[in-house]
Amino acid sequence: MTETISIKPIAARNPALLWVRRRARDLAPFATLVVLVVFFSLSSDSFLNIINLRNILAQVSTLAVVSTGITFVLLCGEIDLSIAAVATMTGVVAAVLFGKAGLPGPVAVLAGALAATLLGLLNGWSATRIGLPSFMATLATMQIATGLGQYITKGEIVYTLPPMLQYLGGEYIGQKDPWRLPVVILMGIAALIIGHFVLTYTKFGRYVYMTGSNREAARLSGINTQNIVATCLAISAFSAGLAGMLNTGRLGSAQGYGLEDMLLDSISAVVLGGTSLFGGEGGIKNTLIGLLIFGVLSNGLNQLQLDIYVRLWVRGVILLAALIINIYALRLRDTEAVE
Repeated sequence: MTETISIKPIAARNPALLWVRRRARDLAPFATLVVLVVFFSLSSDSFLNIINLRNILAQVSTLAVVSTGITFVLLCGEIDLSIAAVATMTGVVAAVLFGKAGLPGPVAVLAGALAATLLGLLNGWSATRIGLPSFMATLATMQIATGLGQYITKGEIVYTLPPMLQYLGGEYIGQKDPWRLPVVILMGIAALIIGHFVLTYTKFGRYVYMTGSNREAARLSGINTQNIVATCLAISAFSAGLAGMLNTGRLGSAQGYGLEDMLLDSISAVVLGGTSLFGGEGGIKNTLIGLLIFGVLSNGLNQLQLDIYVRLWVRGVILLAALIINIYALRLRDTEAVE
């Protein structure tokens, strides 16, 4: 008799390797974060200082708020190019309504949030009811929000802000360093927790993943995918508006420009964490890792005191390398699934 020899893939014979391959998409960003922390810790004596670590969290706090919203959109397989413009416009609206129109602070803040949400609903309506690609719909909204912000300010800087925004964006909890905690950090943490809860423990969150994974199958199963996409775009705009108002409180002023980097920074952070641009994969936990990578990288390069021009392209190269690693990690996991 001829003995049959079964040849199994190496991963199937090695449980540890199999576990790593199945979780490669999540492990790659975490490994990137660990490498960056170790490198900058060895390169700078002050990197692991408590105050510096607090600064890293403060620097990514407003980015955490807007990234929470963009995570919803990317999970649907869509894109929102208007978030930076909406954030700028919202901060301007709240500041002008309070400082020049004389409205009470809470009313001005609510009006700003409402304006941002309406632009998000416009995005959703254009993308789902009219049928425009979200890229084009949000590109048009970006122009609208940018124009409104600059028209309202007429190029002026508004320094009179609602006290609520001054507190949320610029105040601290605690009296003495290094344990004074900026309130804006708590706002970023709150946004991430709420976003994680909605995506993980609610029916709406499950529908978001189903819509992004296979929209036609989700539609045939009875999910109103148009409403899901429209709601996610509204959430993204609301989050951007909140981030814009927090940013004005942190800077102590509002103006019709200056947040252009927020768009690429937020999308980069979300994608760096492992959330797919094509929808259905990722989540807030991935966004958190991406935000920490972004914050550690930016702060670490500052600690090294590199020339500003060198710092920009070095950051770009490192971000590109991290994204390439994430892509290969995804291919590794997909190869394991086929085997």
